[in-house]
Amino acid sequence: MAGHSKWANIQHRKGRQDKLRAKLFSKLSKEITIAAKMGDPDPDKNPRLRLAVKEAKGQSMPKDNIERAIKKSQAGDGDDYEEIRYEGYGPNGVAVIVEAMTDNRNRTASSVRSTFAKHGGNLGETGSVGFMFERKGEVVYPAEIGDADTVMMAAIEAGAEDVESSEDGHIIWSADTDLNDVATALESELGESDATRLVWKPTTTTEMDLEGMEKLMRLVDALEDDDDVQRVTANFEASDEVMEQLGG
Repeated sequence: MAGHSKWANIQHRKGRQDKLRAKLFSKLSKEITIAAKMGDPDPDKNPRLRLAVKEAKGQSMPKDNIERAIKKSQAGDGDDYEEIRYEGYGPNGVAVIVEAMTDNRNRTASSVRSTFAKHGGNLGETGSVGFMFERKGEVVYPAEIGDADTVMMAAIEAGAEDVESSEDGHIIWSADTDLNDVATALESELGESDATRLVWKPTTTTEMDLEGMEKLMRLVDALEDDDDVQRVTANFEASDEVMEQLGG
């Protein structure tokens, strides 16, 4: 499995998600509020909101938090937020995409640029690394949901494009515009997913050694610690040995 797919498993083993759960819920709430504000507050009538709610549920976000975030959209919250994508290079020339949601473009740009500089990277122009990624739908299931053949058949029937299966679980890829339909079909066949979201999937990767991965993780951690940053993606590839050392 590609390095970027192992990233979440290392974060989980290190307890990162537990440590940052409050911050994670805050980011998920913001996405829900914005999605509801931009469309219909009913998830069944708003594909983006439905995906945001599914992602929140996959992260064990309480139902009350989800409902409160939707209600905020009707109260005018989120009016001033805009979505911005930053692109740059991290340690060893790895390409990094930063997705942000902010009410102050200058503040966020300054913070992201400073974080790149402090961790051996540099912020580039929009489009400087985007050509190395594709916008895709990603649906994640745990390994115990079934064997690779079972999941592959379900994915094909659902209209997915590809499946990556390993001992860590199953990642099902779809066209970005098909994610809602594919996720719904998979849910009826395999049950609730661990995650359903739009992601930037690398089309080319940069091989990283242990030192490079440690530097990259520090950069990603610092970027994700920014309240304005929603998600960070990097096109790294690392050997099983390196990933095991990181997760140790």
